[in-house]
Amino acid sequence: MLNTKILPRTFFQRDPITCARELVGCELVWNSCTGLIVETEAYTATGDEASHTFSRPSTRLFVAQHQAGTAYVYFNYGMYWLFNVLVKGGPEDGFVLIRALQPTRGLPAMRRRRFPKTDAATRPKPPEAVCSGPGKLTIAMGIGGQHHGIDLCLNPSMAFHGPAHPSIRRLSDIRIGISKSAHFPWRFLAAENPFVSARPTPSARIC
Repeated sequence: MLNTKILPRTFFQRDPITCARELVGCELVWNSCTGLIVETEAYTATGDEASHTFSRPSTRLFVAQHQAGTAYVYFNYGMYWLFNVLVKGGPEDGFVLIRALQPTRGLPAMRRRRFPKTDAATRPKPPEAVCSGPGKLTIAMGIGGQHHGIDLCLNPSMAFHGPAHPSIRRLSDIRIGISKSAHFPWRFLAAENPFVSARPTPSARIC
């Protein structure tokens, strides 16, 4: 993407559903690596049993103490770090989970982190396999617990950049990998994009 700039805090001072939708097609810049955001999920602070705010007092405290645009990074099932951004100040607070990226810069470094035992020169993994899931992309980008709580609206080298790519068509779909409030159509993905974590379900709709 050309002529992009860091997304301002006001972008995240809305509701998580709007932010999740509009982040699709923007870029995540993380030091030497960049990826086009092709899949997100929204989680609201109230009325959403799948959100950490529903069952974790520490997450509710995090929302109260931090400003919009703050990174919320947690270790999922003792296996992977998951990368979210806090949305706050609009009609509803919550989080946006970044689920998948299409690598656009730094692919060799992403491959090395994701596949350390693979000979990248002779047996490179396809680009579609590098960031096609929320745990995969944090490994590939080098995002971990040390980044929990950082402000994503200050440093252009660790931030979201926009505007969204003009050719992106977005779908809304049900969220995946959860058992509670799974019927909410708050998963957003780039239509016909091979880098998403899972194909759209029959309930997906253009949004």
